[in-house]
Amino acid sequence: MKITWLGHSGFRIEIADQILLVDPWFTGNPVFPEDRRAEAIAGTTHILLTHGHGDHSGDALALAAELEVPIVGIYDLMSYWAENGDVETLGFNKGGTVMLGDVAVTMVNAVHSSSVGTPDGPLYAGGEAGFMVSGEGRTVYISGDTDVMADMGVFAELHNPDVGILCAGGHFTMDMKRAAYAAKKFFNFKVVIPCHYKTFPLLEQSADALVEALPGVDVKTPDVLETVTI
Repeated sequence: MKITWLGHSGFRIEIADQILLVDPWFTGNPVFPEDRRAEAIAGTTHILLTHGHGDHSGDALALAAELEVPIVGIYDLMSYWAENGDVETLGFNKGGTVMLGDVAVTMVNAVHSSSVGTPDGPLYAGGEAGFMVSGEGRTVYISGDTDVMADMGVFAELHNPDVGILCAGGHFTMDMKRAAYAAKKFFNFKVVIPCHYKTFPLLEQSADALVEALPGVDVKTPDVLETVTI
């Protein structure tokens, strides 16, 4: 399995027979090198969206049309886009599992908010979520934007993820300290990758606190477009 950070909360995950783009945000992303866009999206099979905010979904419609691949996410937003966006979508809801080729994707709860911008103001986008992505004998927990929550204990018992992709930038989500608490309290990760940090001055700029708090975990802090092989 290969995981490439696309900056902010975006990831390219190559797992089993799938290449998944998770929350790909390129347009206006100050840390994403636009000249490497083709490299980031090559071979994509599906786009996974955790929620509707523009720093996660802003490029989803254009990418889905360009690549002719489905967007996978919360039923309400997927239904709206299928009717209004001329793209293929796969909508499901929390607790549900869809098979993308040989990869199982289960939608799990997150604690945040979700909307998309329209000329008439924000449009409710069906709720925020995270994902458990399983393939190649591994399970990756993608937290989406969230705070620590007791639900994580249930996720750990049901899915036993060994890789955690955790939001950790603070202000809008967990910070490094809270993400470390969640990892220690609820999970038994072998690998943790922080995200939703360094993008703007408002967010945490370093993952040192997370690394220091998880001495028995392999905390990866890749540069943008650096690939981690697991």
